[in-house]
Amino acid sequence: MSNMENRRIILNARPVGVPGAEFFSIDTAPVDDLSAGQFLIKNMYLSVDPAMRGWANDAPNYSPPVPVGDVMRAFAVGEIVASENLDYAVGELVAGVFGWQRFAISDGSNIMRRIACDDLSPTLALGVLGLNGITAYFGLLDVCNPQSGETVIVSTSAGAVGSCVGQIAKIQGCKAVGITGGPEKIALCLNEFGYDAAIDYKNASDINAEISAACPDGVNCYFDNTCGPISDAVFEHLALGARITVCGTASLQEWETIPQGPRIHRQLMVNRARMTGFLVLDYNARYMEAVDQLAIWVRSGQISSREHILDGMDHAPGAIEMLYRGENTGKLLIKVD
Repeated sequence: MSNMENRRIILNARPVGVPGAEFFSIDTAPVDDLSAGQFLIKNMYLSVDPAMRGWANDAPNYSPPVPVGDVMRAFAVGEIVASENLDYAVGELVAGVFGWQRFAISDGSNIMRRIACDDLSPTLALGVLGLNGITAYFGLLDVCNPQSGETVIVSTSAGAVGSCVGQIAKIQGCKAVGITGGPEKIALCLNEFGYDAAIDYKNASDINAEISAACPDGVNCYFDNTCGPISDAVFEHLALGARITVCGTASLQEWETIPQGPRIHRQLMVNRARMTGFLVLDYNARYMEAVDQLAIWVRSGQISSREHILDGMDHAPGAIEMLYRGENTGKLLIKVD
């Protein structure tokens, strides 16, 4: 397949913190020939996820960093266009860890799932029917275990994970309170994702007072995507028996130093609260359980999702920085040109 050119986004230097466009380069290289058991995927859409910050950095993390000089690790969805593997046929759509590139060669080990050609867009396999939705599903239902009538508060509530968490909370009969930044995202939370209340942390004069007003009986479940000052404020309002899912630490500028902040031991003790770190990778064997149920909710209209699609791989180098600045209004994707 040496006559085919593969366009690739390369990590060309090791960042500290959120990697900007200057840490990536774009190149082209011939597509290698397939060996027995391999197949070729032509990527259609590339995902941009908060986890990519950790993959680019050389800081303590749950997965090894991307080597400098390699294609940037990323989730993607694409079509199989050539195959030397009897289990994967030409024309199938698949989602997996294929990297920021036009073509990817796989032996099946990096496949997350096959995508049925049905009424749902394949892009959803990178969002609400992908790791974002799966994270929301297990992080809320398994870890927080919300009960009907309880109050669930979600940070980054307009994001790809947070928006799904809020909607699942409503399906479970809970009151959903979102924390997000800016009037546009507040409107999304209230009008599109069905939150009962939403707090604009960027413009709140007293976030503690706003949490108190939105959660007069306290917070039963907190889905934490941020850490930092937002979480410090939420911890002041925990209800008896509260459950906290720690899913992300987006507010931390760097991970090499353990952040210093309020010690929350007393809030946890007095309220007999439980705080649990969550990684969706631990639920690998149960992914399809979540996908099947999420698809039912999407089809019924109980869960809606938004996508923010950048047209062309030229946008990839600056996309992670864009995500962390909060400039996207939906699941951030890159359409492969």
